Amino acid sequence: MTRLLNRLNARKVASLETVGRHADGGGLYLSISGDGRRRWVFLYRWHGRLREMGLGIPRDVPLARAREAAAQARELVAQGQDPLEVRRTSRTVKTFGTVADEFISTMQVQWRNEKHASQWQNTLREYAGTLHALPVDAIGTEDVMRVLRPIWAEKQETASRLRGRIERVLDAAKAQGMRAGENPARWRGHLDLLLPKRQKLSRGHHKAMAYKDVPAFLRRLRTATGVSIRALEFTILTAARSGETLGARWSEIDFNAGVWTVPATRMKAGREHRVPLVGRAMEILHEMQALSRAENPHVFPGQRPGKGLSVMALEMVMRRAKLTETPHGFRSAFRDWAGEETDYPREIAEAALAHQSGDAVERAYRRGDALEKRRLMMKDWYKHCL
Repeated sequence: MTRLLNRLNARKVASLETVGRHADGGGLYLSISGDGRRRWVFLYRWHGRLREMGLGIPRDVPLARAREAAAQARELVAQGQDPLEVRRTSRTVKTFGTVADEFISTMQVQWRNEKHASQWQNTLREYAGTLHALPVDAIGTEDVMRVLRPIWAEKQETASRLRGRIERVLDAAKAQGMRAGENPARWRGHLDLLLPKRQKLSRGHHKAMAYKDVPAFLRRLRTATGVSIRALEFTILTAARSGETLGARWSEIDFNAGVWTVPATRMKAGREHRVPLVGRAMEILHEMQALSRAENPHVFPGQRPGKGLSVMALEMVMRRAKLTETPHGFRSAFRDWAGEETDYPREIAEAALAHQSGDAVERAYRRGDALEKRRLMMKDWYKHCL
């Protein structure tokens, strides 16, 4: 019996790498997943069903302690008690809502877009509200299906994001020892057998306005008022991405040098980007500065105190103008203009769009960002846009 109960030893536990469950005996297993995660589990049958109870990870729970925990669990089963139920009732279990809030708070420091956290919160609150009050270790497949079914067909993109976010919250709970067993929000091999595969959307390129039509559109914008309108005009004149404009802060603007420095944390490529400011772009900044308030760091403030414009602000300007082109498409218009109407080198135009050009060796030797050459190009783009 001793041999059957103690099949593993400390050295074998440390060296095992094969994916699967490795038995120590008496229901205790070292479980190794496909991504290399290792944890102790206790398997037992309760009312004819196989159940799995997590006992921690080898880094924190050595083999001897895992055996003690498994022995205690076996004793409970022998006494007619469910070890998982005893664990749940003997401690205060966090709710899904609490774990979700903690997860978002922890992860938001690595999210580049400051609105990402609020998007997570809003999605989980609006569509997964029924999960918030449930103990995180009690959530099962039917609970997840209950929030996904109503929107799966009609709001495919939202439903897919919601499922992924629920899965990550439950994974975080499991990593902290709050849950055991498979994730009920997992897609592959689980929910893909219960829900139809969502239809992939044809994405293509952002619809762009012809560069020859941009001046007339900008003249229309200048006759209108509003922070969103000025933000879109600024975006076009600087060839910036919408998110870069919406997140612009006064601390990034150097009026004396005529430079807007977008930090790496807000750039798609994760590299700092300097934007030369000329002509009307500088005028817009002075206009916005006259309207600015000390408590709001954003160049283009939103309606809520201390916040910037919403992520849809520029898109809504286009829609109200009854146009089908997208704000991002103006970057394509700029690139077409630079390629067809000017003699500026390709790498200068690409640098203006914060794109990398050339191979890795070439980029390693190119230390500068051609700011002053790009300033001349942006002056010519401004002249075109008049």
